[in-house]
Parts: sequence; structure tokens; C-alpha cells
Amino acid sequence: MDPITRRYFLRRSSAVAAGFAGLHTTLARGAMSALLDEPNTNPSGVGYGPMLRDPDGIIDLPKGFSYRIISPMSAEMDDGLIVPGKHDGMASYPYINDDGTIDHERCILIRNHEISEAHRTISPFGSKQERMDKVDPSKVYDLGHGRASRGGCTTLIYNLKDQRVEKQWLSLAGTEHNCAGGATPWGSWISCEESVIVKGERYERDHGYCFEVPVTHEPELAEPKPIRAMGRMNHEAVCIDPDSGIVYMTEDRHDSLLYRFIPNTPGDLHAGGKLQALVILNRRGADTRNWDAQLIRPNHPMPCGWVTMDDVESPHDDLRYRGYAKGAARFARGEGMWWGSPSPGVQDSAAYFACTNGGAAGAGQIWRLIPNGIGDGMDALELFIEPNDVSVLQNADNITFSPWGDIMVCEDGQGPQFLVGVTPDGELYQFGKNSYNSSEFAGVCFSPDGETMFVNIQNMGWTIAITGPWKSL
Repeated sequence: MDPITRRYFLRRSSAVAAGFAGLHTTLARGAMSALLDEPNTNPSGVGYGPMLRDPDGIIDLPKGFSYRIISPMSAEMDDGLIVPGKHDGMASYPYINDDGTIDHERCILIRNHEISEAHRTISPFGSKQERMDKVDPSKVYDLGHGRASRGGCTTLIYNLKDQRVEKQWLSLAGTEHNCAGGATPWGSWISCEESVIVKGERYERDHGYCFEVPVTHEPELAEPKPIRAMGRMNHEAVCIDPDSGIVYMTEDRHDSLLYRFIPNTPGDLHAGGKLQALVILNRRGADTRNWDAQLIRPNHPMPCGWVTMDDVESPHDDLRYRGYAKGAARFARGEGMWWGSPSPGVQDSAAYFACTNGGAAGAGQIWRLIPNGIGDGMDALELFIEPNDVSVLQNADNITFSPWGDIMVCEDGQGPQFLVGVTPDGELYQFGKNSYNSSEFAGVCFSPDGETMFVNIQNMGWTIAITGPWKSL
């Protein structure tokens, strides 16, 4: 599909949600017809200026930006299978040649597919699994008594110069409801199952695990080996401290915990390790959701500790309840997560994560966990933003760091859905709008050279590549 410049609008609202601290700019969603010709009134200059309406009605972007739909659902892939639907979490990687040099004209994308039993028509194997003969059964995690699980991952080779997919294939098969995950510092993808289905008449194996998917140049299915020591739960996303190798994890529950996994051997997650849940010191069992009152305010770092969990494969799906009993803090649907820094290159990196329905308005929060943020080996947890206003942010989901230090957020709420930028100072701006339908955005990430943003419109099964005049540091 030829790239077309996509346009949309932006307007700054005049008020900040009552009781909110740490947010300096707000944006209104208002009626489109009233805003189309209104100039950008945002005096702070954050973001990319007014967004303009897309004449094709797919995605609205600021002036100068264009997009291309790539790898749509139902297209045939190079392994003879079908591009599955429900595109979700995603990361990009450099294309490294056999001699160790980097091919700067290409990158590799690994993408999750949040498919479960209900999604039979968007399976990589065909609606009646008629293409199962193209797959080695030993590389399918759950064959499902003749109805293999349809979730998993696909890998794409994308030509950044020509803006096209050169090759794509299924890279993880037979898993369930693969939502988010995260890239590893050693160059692989951790795919997370947001499912706690157990084996029985329908399934041959338990679900709710993390799986590691290698980055490859040629079609290859990953060994579908669950990382059991990282726990069995409604996994959502992960990020990894590149210095320590510690893995941080979110859980998509209304009463979730925040976890970390300390591997016995950094970089080898299958070698076992210790699973722990976060505790806010001096606030045993703290409720960070702020649903009834703003008990926790932005920009106030809190010292944290960790409690070690046992029986981490949790056959009764009670891991979080046992964490509460140990004093662990509760979170409101932990979702997207990314390791990064608002000042790339500066030693202030942290684990940033979204809680989709946190806050009194249930509109979402973004937190940061700073290893050794208090000193003397003590970590710090800080509420970064909590707008409490759906006109500013509605149900933050997947997140990523941009090359210039802003966080880019995918919304997963009701009605029009936006891509929202958050500056290091907590100012918010709308960057893109799904003008096609009300499907969530998902999987936002940037190419290794920082010149292309990739994002999914989930329910359409579209991956979108966006280029334009990005900022630099």
C-alpha cells in the first residue's frame, strides 16, 4: 500500500483534572467538527502541533507524517501460514548480517497475537486448521487435542528504505492470548500469555507462562518452552534491567501485583531464579489504585522492598492473593512496560509501566520503578502521572520510549483511541488517532534508527509504519 500523509487535529483543554499534580498540559477530545479549523493553542510547544484529519479515515497524524499499513491480517506468509489477527505487543531489532555488521536498511520486528479460543477465523493455521501440515507438531506448545492454540508470535523482516515487508513467518506457535511482553538486552523477545487456562478436555497443557523467541533472519519456529520460574499468571508485559539482568513484570488484573524475577544466571531465564512481589515499605498491603482517594500522589518516591513467592506455577491462580498476605502492594491492571530513560544516555533508567484503570476516574496511571532509587540498595516506586481525565488519557496500555525521551502510550478505552506522548516533565499530547474504528492501539515501538514508529490497530489486524519529522535530542 502506498504511503499517504495522514492528518488530524489537536486542541488543548483549559483545565487540569481536580486533585491532579504533575501534569502540565491537557488535551480535549471534543467534537471533531468543532475543531478541524482551530489552530494549535498549546502554548508549551510539546508534541508535534495540530493533527489533521486523514482523508482515508484510518489514522490521523500531525502535518508532515505519513503511514503505511504493513502485514495485514489474513495475508499469506513465507512459511505458507496466514498472518494471524489481534496484533498486540511488539519490538524491533537491528538486522545483523552473518559477519556481525548491521544492515541499516532493514530491521526485524517480533509481534504478539492476542488470540484465544474465540478467535477461530484469525488463526495462522486457517479457520479449520487446514494448514497445520506446514508446522512441525513438536514446535507447537499446545496441540489442543486436535485444535491447536492459535496465539503466538510472528517475525517480520522490514526494509526501512523501501518501506515494505520482505519476509514474515510464524515464530511462536500453540500459545494462548499472547498480549504484551518485552525485548531482552541480549536480543530476543519475551512473549507473555495473558491466560490462566488449564489442561483438560480442550487443552493439553496449562497456560499463563512467558516464552522466549529468538531473533532470526529465516523462517523458524521457537522452541515453545515455558519459563516456569517466572510464574504462571495473567502475564502482561516485561522489561529487563540491562545491568543486573533482573526482569520486571506486570499482571493484567484489577488487583494485580508488580513482580520481579532474579535469574540465577542473567541472560538465561530457563536456568531458574527467584520470583518476588513489590512491597511499599511502611505501607503493608498498599492499594496504589487510588480508586477511592488519592492515597498516593505523583512525584513522591516511596522506598520499596520485595517478598519472595513460592509455588510460583500457582495451580489455583492465587499467586497475587498469597502476595497480598505477604504485604505486597496492589495495582490497577498492570499492562505496558518499558525499560528506559527520559534522557537517553544518562544513568537514570527505570522500569516504567502503565496501570490501565488506576486513579479515581479509572483513566489510568503511569509509574516508574527506580532500582536503588533511594540508595543503599533500596528501590523507589513513584507515580509518574495520573491524569484522572479521559480527555487527557484514557486507559494507558502498551508503552515505549521514543529516541528523544518521550514516552509513547497506546490507549485501550472506549470511543476514539489515541496515541499519546508524555514528556519527561509529565506533559501530555495527542500524536495520532484511530479514525477508522474504536479499536485499541497496541505494540508501539521504534525502529533501531529511530526513524520509523511501528504500531498496531489491534482489531483490524494492521501493523502501521509511521515516518516523519521526528524530534532529536
